[in-house]
Amino acid sequence: MFRQAPFAVVAAFAALALGHAHAYADVQFDQAEVIDVEPIVQRVATVVPRERCWMETVRERRRTSASAPLAGALVGGAIGHALGHRKRNKQVGAVVGAVLGGAIAHDIGHHGARHRPIRRVRQRVCETVEETSYRERQRGYLVTYRYRGSTHRARMDEHPGDTIRVRVQVSPG
Repeated sequence: MFRQAPFAVVAAFAALALGHAHAYADVQFDQAEVIDVEPIVQRVATVVPRERCWMETVRERRRTSASAPLAGALVGGAIGHALGHRKRNKQVGAVVGAVLGGAIAHDIGHHGARHRPIRRVRQRVCETVEETSYRERQRGYLVTYRYRGSTHRARMDEHPGDTIRVRVQVSPG
């Protein structure tokens, strides 16, 4: 059921409402002269990755094969095993022969590759570079205006023109 509020509470709310209404009743609007308008500009950077390519003369890469050192290791291992067949430790001879055979075959393969003529080829080379572009974005206006002999400044979203509307509030001092 609905209960009735005490008279004192209702009176307090009424007084509060009348007090606020009275405070807003002394607000007036007037026109002020605009003295200066400065655009507020923000510089915005945009970074865009771009691929830049060109043709370049490069040395052709030599391909090295693992077959020559492997074949040398096998032959060296066989020779080492054969020479050490009557000795007690045949494996040592085979391992030493394999290592020496592989090293000799490796050196022979690289020696031959160094004496081949160097081939130069044209090749497309690319890299990614970041290009930064700047643009200016207008973010509002800094407005200087004069009202009754006093100069004031305010930030506004729109260009105000020659005059602006100002709110004037009168209250006891």
